[in-house]
Amino acid sequence: MQMGEQPPPPAKVYYDGCPGCAMDSKKDSRQGVPYKELLFVGATTFASALPITSLFPFLYFMIRDLHVAQREEDIGFYAGFLGASYMIGRGLASVFWGIIADRIGRKPVIAFSVFSVIVFNTLFGLSVKYWMAIATRFLLGALNGFLAPVKAYSIEVCRPEQQALGISIVSTAWGMGVIIGPAIGGYLAQPVKQYPHLFHEKSVFGRFPYLLPCLFISFFATLVFISCAWLPETLHKHKGLERTVEMVEGSTAQESTEPPKNSLLKNWPLMSSIITYCVFSLHDTAYVEIFSLWTVSNRYGGLSFSSKDVGQVLTIAGASLLVYQLFAYRWVDKTFGPIQSTRISSALSIPVIAAYPFMTHLSGIRLGVPLYIAAILKSVFATTRVTGTSLLQNNAVPQEQRGAANGIATTAMSLSKAFAPAGAGIIFSWAQKRQHATFFPGDQMVFLLLNLTELIGLILTFKPFLAAPQQYK
Repeated sequence: MQMGEQPPPPAKVYYDGCPGCAMDSKKDSRQGVPYKELLFVGATTFASALPITSLFPFLYFMIRDLHVAQREEDIGFYAGFLGASYMIGRGLASVFWGIIADRIGRKPVIAFSVFSVIVFNTLFGLSVKYWMAIATRFLLGALNGFLAPVKAYSIEVCRPEQQALGISIVSTAWGMGVIIGPAIGGYLAQPVKQYPHLFHEKSVFGRFPYLLPCLFISFFATLVFISCAWLPETLHKHKGLERTVEMVEGSTAQESTEPPKNSLLKNWPLMSSIITYCVFSLHDTAYVEIFSLWTVSNRYGGLSFSSKDVGQVLTIAGASLLVYQLFAYRWVDKTFGPIQSTRISSALSIPVIAAYPFMTHLSGIRLGVPLYIAAILKSVFATTRVTGTSLLQNNAVPQEQRGAANGIATTAMSLSKAFAPAGAGIIFSWAQKRQHATFFPGDQMVFLLLNLTELIGLILTFKPFLAAPQQYK
């Protein structure tokens, strides 16, 4: 090469018959957003997230109807363990599903996970004993290995400059599912009581008052499961395949941009972001359960809402996430980046949560307006945090470790989320018995502890606790 000449474009190797190479080739030839793939990501994520929190609006009433609690004050205790069973199951199996996704592909794990939602979510609605409810929720969590492969998938269908959008689709769809799930539970639980002109007491929904919301979610999951047939694979499978070489101008070849393959447990940028992610996940899960229990409680400092009222609040909060995703998040990520946006959203969550206990003194529209605003802001801040930490995790490892890395993250997060509902239920039950205490009485203590957890997560986003991947330094 003579002086002054431009070097030739780098050669990128593609293997015929490899689905990952086919996806890379498609990304190199496409400049726009992969709308079709991201639509699949959003739909499957939404379907898998719906059953996680759909039981919270009727959990109080379900525990009462199962006759497992001896006193009303003990309902929160049993509700906490039922809420935790899903996360315990997911925590025990997530690393396994992440490793499977790295070996056989993202698509089969995603499809199987959606199928498990159809089966075990329906069985949960048919539960007539406390042990049956616990068992079906545990199996739903253990067999739903969705989250690890879908985060890897959302990165792998996008060009580097679009990866924030891909992860934000997962976070937003997951956040909407976690929020709209309780809305479905609130509107459709106990249909004989809520809609006596449509449902007869001697019908199947009279015998199983919590089946209808579960069937509704399972029906949607069935449609998503069918659509998985058109989901393209992204995992590279090169063994026994012939390769072709293409000259790609300005290539962003995976080999040149990804971090080296190292031990995941010794990868501090990965592990530090997972720790931060787990603290925020613990907080968000505890918040959803406490919010649902607090709003329906009528004797111990709550708002005396019906399950339908709670569902309405959470529906509006979930719809706000879609608006935020479409019109605001990409600007937030471009302006602040994942680390700064996580810090800002965490800091702004603290005054929002601190305002909740003072709303018990309000009524009518003076209660409705601040409650809706607070619920919307909390949902937006939570989604921003989850998206930021997920971006850090997925860019700290190469593709062949991405499923396992997300499996570790999901396991750790699931264990924290398993503790969250059980801990939140116990704390809420304890707080109800100290409404007249001098130091942070009743619900004030509950929301104080939520804010302390948020503060810990905020501190963990700074050095030396958080180590950013190379591209964010």
